[in-house]
Amino acid sequence: MTTEPALGGLVLTSILDRVDFADAVLHRLAMRLARDALSMDLLLDAFRAALASDPEIEDGFRADIVAVVDRDPACERLIEPFLFFKGWSAIQTHRLAHRLWLDGRLDLALTLQSRSSETFQTDIHPAAVFGTGIFLDHATGLVVGETAVLEDEISLLQDVTLGGTGKATGDRHPKILHGSLIGAGAKILGAITVGPGARVAAGSVVLKPVAPHTTVAGIPARVVGGAGSDDPSKTMDQNLPDGGYASFTYMI
Repeated sequence: MTTEPALGGLVLTSILDRVDFADAVLHRLAMRLARDALSMDLLLDAFRAALASDPEIEDGFRADIVAVVDRDPACERLIEPFLFFKGWSAIQTHRLAHRLWLDGRLDLALTLQSRSSETFQTDIHPAAVFGTGIFLDHATGLVVGETAVLEDEISLLQDVTLGGTGKATGDRHPKILHGSLIGAGAKILGAITVGPGARVAAGSVVLKPVAPHTTVAGIPARVVGGAGSDDPSKTMDQNLPDGGYASFTYMI
């Protein structure tokens, strides 16, 4: 940041004046989310209460920021997702909102969902369960329903929907298991399971469970081959297997 002295105040306030990494994260999120009646002081009080209720939230902060640097070729420094990337900020906001939801502070959790949606262009219900090492690339357009579950070490691109199939209540959203890669624009609908180690190709509509370590593509999605590696969420390889495009058809 030495090449941009005009940003010195941002770095000082967001990082150098903070007592530790968790404090820096809470302060940075509050700076980005504060607006009108939702003041920084109110947000910081709520965030600190959430972190005190579940100190393991900080493990998610750390694992997620490492995942960004490991998996995003456009990112070379930890400071980049911390200060600028809305995908990382959206997930950390959700972690805090989820804790508030579990602690019975439902209206504040929903307020955070709404404000995060306005700021980061994602809509994640505060009841949804997220593991650690989650990488959300670009972020814009992500929708995650109330009963969705994302396990550890998952990568998602923009415009992904983890949604329901109608007005049914109860468990109605997808479960994305460890190490899966979900391509841009994929729509995964219903209380179905994806993975572990599976790939969902960009633009696919998934209505049935996805077997471990397979790649599905198409509308509706079907198996077109293996996952290409043991860790598709980390390799981020989104090419279909040879002949994959010829092995499915779009149903209009």
